[in-house]
Amino acid sequence: MDQKGLLMNEILSGNNLRGLAAELIATFTFVFMGVGAVGVVLGAGFTLVSPMDNAGLVIIAFGHGLGIFLGVVVIGRITGAHMNPAVTIAAIISGNTALVRGFSFIVGQLIGSALAVYLLDQFVWNVPDLGVQNLSTTVGNGLVLEVILTFFLVFTIFATVFGKHENTAWAPLAIGVVIFVGHLIAVPLTGAPMNPARSFGPALIHGQWVEHWVYWVGPIIGAVTAVLAYVMIFGDKDDQARLGSIRMKSE
Repeated sequence: MDQKGLLMNEILSGNNLRGLAAELIATFTFVFMGVGAVGVVLGAGFTLVSPMDNAGLVIIAFGHGLGIFLGVVVIGRITGAHMNPAVTIAAIISGNTALVRGFSFIVGQLIGSALAVYLLDQFVWNVPDLGVQNLSTTVGNGLVLEVILTFFLVFTIFATVFGKHENTAWAPLAIGVVIFVGHLIAVPLTGAPMNPARSFGPALIHGQWVEHWVYWVGPIIGAVTAVLAYVMIFGDKDDQARLGSIRMKSE
């Protein structure tokens, strides 16, 4: 069998398909709850511009934070509950996730996000462009903000899930709190995705791609920077040796 055939067999292996399904379900849960919270706020007439709309901001932040919390609790033991292509890329670079398995995760994440937004749009909330994230600041400022917020998110994930000092019991709460606070800070400016999959679903369903690249480039830069910082400062020799040693398939 040639290399392409071997690669396809690996992609379609039961283990990777289960990973794809797990990430699809977890990301669906996160996006359905997060974007659903946006629907609640916009459907109630909040604009997120007036100081009087702070309650709407908290609802959106809580919906996304709770969605991440539940995803980590339910799927964490199966895949680590990445729910985020930037997290998966960081896990691949660090040697914690094989390249082909990571690819299956990302496919599941993107499908889960798009499916969640489609169902919300068709059957729950009649809100134009529901969940679409647009910059309310300059492209440069938005990019930097996404880098910073995703850095904190991925650093927290590695400290609680992947690192030698892991504390998986606290991981769902810690990651959920980072998402909650990140949304409080950045929803009025970037929408605070910190997650290309969160941005991809609404963009695909509504055909809104303006400055969409920011929501991929920013989180990926932040994630890669976070994993480099964590491994080089707090990782042991094995962690540092694995860094950048990308595995094609799981052992």
